[in-house]
Amino acid sequence: MPSAAPANGRHPVGQVSIPGQTFLMGDSTGPGNRGDGETPAHPVWVDAFRLDATSVTNAAFARFVAATGYRTESETFGYSAVFHLALEADLEDVLGQPPRIPWWLGVRGADWAHPGGPRSSLVGLDDHPVVQVSWNDAQAYCAWAGRRLPTEAEWECAARGGLTGRVYPWGDEWGDRHRCNIWQGVFPTVNTREDGWLTTSPVETFEPNAYGVWQSVGNVWEWCSDWWSEGYYTHSPGRNPPGPAAGDQKSMRGGSYLCHDSYCNRYRNSARASNTPDSSAANIGFRTVALT
Repeated sequence: MPSAAPANGRHPVGQVSIPGQTFLMGDSTGPGNRGDGETPAHPVWVDAFRLDATSVTNAAFARFVAATGYRTESETFGYSAVFHLALEADLEDVLGQPPRIPWWLGVRGADWAHPGGPRSSLVGLDDHPVVQVSWNDAQAYCAWAGRRLPTEAEWECAARGGLTGRVYPWGDEWGDRHRCNIWQGVFPTVNTREDGWLTTSPVETFEPNAYGVWQSVGNVWEWCSDWWSEGYYTHSPGRNPPGPAAGDQKSMRGGSYLCHDSYCNRYRNSARASNTPDSSAANIGFRTVALT
């Protein structure tokens, strides 16, 4: 397993090298969700690149904010989405509850430094992934750090760790131990925390894949550079696909600590999701790629 090399002075997240290769992108086993556009499985070439070994951490993002004074979109809007069991706020700060997904709350004062609401903080969470960051926030960090977001193809290639057509970064089977940070119990009311975590875990928890990539599935969703399109795989180019030319949502990969087979089985290499570029939530983060 390769060790992660340090990044530049502005961006302290360790790096791994992903070799140029052709890999099988998309779902080839059948568990995909209708409407997610995981099919057809198709061969894709990606050039070699350097990827963050982990999600960008709270400590790394705090360095960016301290250097630039940047205000995230959740800070500008004054609220963001918090999972109901992780709420740390007064009831008057709960601004709404979507009827179709009532486990999410719109919370005044929730932002990257207060991920559970205004009564929460980052004490003890320096090595956890930063959350409550929008795609636009991630882009701002990248511009400061001299980085970029990965394409969906790069992200999936790295997550697979050189394994062809496998469901998870480690293969197809779970074995007798926890391998990623997802929900255990009855979603969304009872989390037994058998893996040790209700929400995020430190970025170097569990085991990295064969490329040295930590927690590409579970823990937090990660923004990609691509615009979202359900049908993109039917006509995407076979070399370094950049995603559609335009759209109204950006792609996300990897699932999060809220994934559970009863609701969201997107903690798989091929799983896809999307959100608007200005959206943020307590389970969305990012990792970055070197420009050269």
